[in-house]
Amino acid sequence: MPHSGRAEIIRFSYTFRLPDGTERAFEVRLDADTLASAPAEDVPRPAWTKLKYFQCANCPLGDEVEHCPVAVNLAAVVETFRDAVSFENTTVEVETAERVYEKKTTLQKGLSSIIGIYMVTSNCPVMDQLRPMVRFHLPFASMDETIYRAVAMYLVAQYFRMRKGKTPDWELNHLTDIYREVAKVNEGMTERLRHASTEDANVNALTILSTQGGMVPMYLEDSLAEMEHLFRGFIERE
Repeated sequence: MPHSGRAEIIRFSYTFRLPDGTERAFEVRLDADTLASAPAEDVPRPAWTKLKYFQCANCPLGDEVEHCPVAVNLAAVVETFRDAVSFENTTVEVETAERVYEKKTTLQKGLSSIIGIYMVTSNCPVMDQLRPMVRFHLPFASMDETIYRAVAMYLVAQYFRMRKGKTPDWELNHLTDIYREVAKVNEGMTERLRHASTEDANVNALTILSTQGGMVPMYLEDSLAEMEHLFRGFIERE
C-alpha cells in the first residue's frame, strides 16, 4: 500500500433517513495507520461521558482519565437518538471509499452498526483489541458474518505473531478471553446509555452488539463446527 508521508483518514459516512423526512448524518473518521478515531474538536462531553458514571466493572483506566473514551466517541450519536424508539423504521446509507451500502431496517439495527465502529476505535484498552476488524467494516453484518470476521481477524494476528517470532495462539484460546472482557464493557456501556437516554434505541442497538459478541465464545467452544463444511476443499486436500 503506497504511503504518501502524510496522515491519511479513513471515512465511513452514515446517513439515517427517517419516516418524517428528516436525515441524521455522521462521518466516522479514523486514522489510516492506527485506526483510532479522529473526531472533530467540538465533540460533546455530557455528564454521562464521565469515566465514573456507571464505569465498566473491568475498566483498566485510572483516576487520571476524566471521561470514558468510548462514551465520548458515542456522544454525538447517543445524544441525537436519546429519545428515539428502537423499532422506528429508517433507511441507512453507508458510504465508504470503495462502495455504498443501503438498507431499510429498524433504527436499533442501523445504530448498532455505527456504534460498533465507535466502540472499538475509542482507545479503550479492552475494546481496542477488536480494532483490526474496522478496517474491513461490514455494515449490518449477520451473526455468522460477525463470527467469521472475528475469527479471521484473530488468526491473521496469530500469523503476524508467528512471523515476529512470538508464540501464536492457533487454538483461539485468547480470543475467547477477549470477548469475555468485551462482554463486560458492553454490560457497563448498556447501563450508561440506559441512563443517558429517555427511549430505547441506543440501548437496544448496544444489546444487538452484545448478543453477537456473546456468540463468538459459544461458536469457539464447538470448534466452529457449523462452518467446517465450507472448508471441505482445504480439509480433504492431501
